[in-house]
Amino acid sequence: MLPLALLGTGLAAGGLMISALGGAPLLLVLPTSQYVPVHQFLVTRFDPFMPISLGTGLVADAILTFWSTGDTAQFLAGTAAALLLVAVAVSLTKNVPINKWVARLDPDALPENFERLDPRVGWRNWNLVRTALAVAALLANVAAVGAVL
Repeated sequence: MLPLALLGTGLAAGGLMISALGGAPLLLVLPTSQYVPVHQFLVTRFDPFMPISLGTGLVADAILTFWSTGDTAQFLAGTAAALLLVAVAVSLTKNVPINKWVARLDPDALPENFERLDPRVGWRNWNLVRTALAVAALLANVAAVGAVL
């Protein structure tokens, strides 16, 4: 189960790092007319990849929390599971609603008050939170490998 936890958290952390290091900075500098279509394009590439990756890591770590034989490995798997659960919660309550709102926008007919509603900075900030959580979960899983070796 630990290899599956490593795979899920590694893919999730990697995907989120890509968006933190490249996607979000790109979206922040694009003119509004280009931002909406690019955001819409990127979201369709990361979904369902990210939910599957996060879910795989979360489920594997939750199972390890109860099935691991060593106290240290159990603690680290439980920590990783908790971190991933919070990352999922941030995704579902912060980033996904923004993604859904942007997906419904017509890039050629944006709301007149779009500059006030522009979600880019908020999306980036919440993305950084969930990225840090996923990376911390990956680190916990790597430490769990060390604990069982």
